[in-house]
Amino acid sequence: MRIVEICAGDIQSAQAAVLGGAQRIELCSALPLDGLTPSAGLIKLARSLEGIKLHVLIRPREGDFVYDATETEIMLHDISLAKQYGADGVVIGALTPDGNIDVPTCSRLIEAAEGMQVTFHRAFDRCTDPHLALEEIIALGCTRLLTSGQAPTAQAGIPLLRELVHQANGRIIIMPGAGVTPANARLILDATGATEIHGSFRLSHSSYTDPHLVRQVVSITQ
Repeated sequence: MRIVEICAGDIQSAQAAVLGGAQRIELCSALPLDGLTPSAGLIKLARSLEGIKLHVLIRPREGDFVYDATETEIMLHDISLAKQYGADGVVIGALTPDGNIDVPTCSRLIEAAEGMQVTFHRAFDRCTDPHLALEEIIALGCTRLLTSGQAPTAQAGIPLLRELVHQANGRIIIMPGAGVTPANARLILDATGATEIHGSFRLSHSSYTDPHLVRQVVSITQ
């Protein structure tokens, strides 16, 4: 079975994900900034939705993914809050200044998330060596990796995504994301061998996820 994850930046989009039949929400705020940690109130309301898994983005600010000690403490606290409100998982990522996985910081975040699934987010797409980074993410114990294949869109990143799926060999879920639409979702899944896919599925004139688009993607990926 293929899984559709909706990137929801507000409660309306989270509700649309449920209406459209998606299996999981990645909850965040500030989508124009590529997503930040959502408020406690938004997490609580989204958790009240039935029939869908809830993963919470842990990202304290916009910009790069190189975090100092204070920012790491913020992320640890946010993971604790996500757990407290009943999230099924968290979405994390931290890098070193030279573009490698910040293993010590990520280890602390993953330890704090014990009992929840952990997705490593698209900080991966800024790594200098994606194949080494994948091995480090697997060793950390992450459940899945969200990536565009280090390209502007997942469709453009199909060659690397295919390599990553092959390299992972079932040790971690590779989840393509970025520029995914009902028109290309099946192509991306079929061409890469991935079993999960990620998108916001909004109409061009709307800031909210459209349940009809979600339903289209869910139907064509089954």
